[in-house]
Amino acid sequence: MKLKDRKKLLTIMEIQEVSRRELARVAGWHSHSYMNRLCNGDVDTLQPEPALRIAKFLGVGVDDLFLTKVEEKIEHSDMKIGRKKVA
Repeated sequence: MKLKDRKKLLTIMEIQEVSRRELARVAGWHSHSYMNRLCNGDVDTLQPEPALRIAKFLGVGVDDLFLTKVEEKIEHSDMKIGRKKVA
């Protein structure tokens, strides 16, 4: 999942007086370093489970903080549609 707006996350954390270490524990991480990287804007993606835990703990909807990351692959065979064969 992708963090939509790190400033929004930081604001919610500040209002609720939740530390980065505490939120990292809630996410299920043994270290708070990845939470620091998220909050600093160094990274913006995380696995769905930690994202769900974070949103639930903060009392917000998952879609308020995170986007589902979708990758679409186009197969070469799909690109051949509509081509004429030249003899």
